[in-house]
Amino acid sequence: MDSIASFFTDAFKYITSLGVSDIIDILIVAAIFYWLIGFIQRTNATKVAKGIVVLLILMWLSGVFNLSLTNYLLKNVFEIGVIAVIVLFQPEIRRALEKVGSQGFSFLGREVQSHTMESAIMQTVFACEAMSRTRTGALIVFERDNRLADIISTGTTVDAQVSAELIKNIFFDKAPLHDGALIILDGRIAAAGCMLPLSSNASLSRDLGMRHRAGIGMSEHSDAVVVIVSEETGAISLAVDGMLKRHLSQDTFETLLRKELMPKEPEIRSGKRINRKFQKVNESTPKQNEDSFLNMNEDVPNQSDDPNQKVNEDASKQSDDSVQ
Repeated sequence: MDSIASFFTDAFKYITSLGVSDIIDILIVAAIFYWLIGFIQRTNATKVAKGIVVLLILMWLSGVFNLSLTNYLLKNVFEIGVIAVIVLFQPEIRRALEKVGSQGFSFLGREVQSHTMESAIMQTVFACEAMSRTRTGALIVFERDNRLADIISTGTTVDAQVSAELIKNIFFDKAPLHDGALIILDGRIAAAGCMLPLSSNASLSRDLGMRHRAGIGMSEHSDAVVVIVSEETGAISLAVDGMLKRHLSQDTFETLLRKELMPKEPEIRSGKRINRKFQKVNESTPKQNEDSFLNMNEDVPNQSDDPNQKVNEDASKQSDDSVQ
């Protein structure tokens, strides 16, 4: 009991002795561990993480039981293992650093007008719906924060306004640019016939062909939004952050594209402005009604001042005088 009481006493003293810098330090370390756990769950690093935990346990046990040779070997393995982990997870680490950089300096990025992007989304939806009916394969990439200059350089420069007819002509099976991806940049078609990296995810379904694997791979290597139309089934799919959503209806497809591509901040601000305007109108309407009601009461003449009533009173007095 005394040991438990002393433990809680020491813990309370330690907690009360924490300063602001200590709390910030703890929060930073917790955020790093939270990011690492999420990174392991989003990638194929689960088995590797389990292996690292097993090696850590073995190294700790070798130190407890004074197994000097085993402990020495495990320590050297870990020193080399750090470099091996960096080499193995180089694509994931690069993608994570690119996301951090794009989020941290997003104010330096280019702005796309909302009506231009909305027109591009609508034309893409119309084209994909038509190609889905005719079972024409398509692969469309919407660039976001991560630049795709290296991907664009592998295709043919187009630099044209997005239209449903142009997209359908590009992916026509006899067209020279149909075998590749179409890149949409800033609401315009930048290039067509581009080559995309294939996904290295071994857990993908065997039903997915090269077009779907290329779309997933593009979403894994960047923050791009990739649209895939299957040539075999005509199904419309959307790949974002390595996740594939298949068999989308036209309404669901349009909703997802708007959610991923349309700017969110201006819509929120405009919504706040609209709410404020409605609030002002609602606040001013009762006052206006009250003022108008008071003005109407002031304008309406009093019954005692009614001229018709006065005429009737004079007529009644004259009749009384004549009777008398």
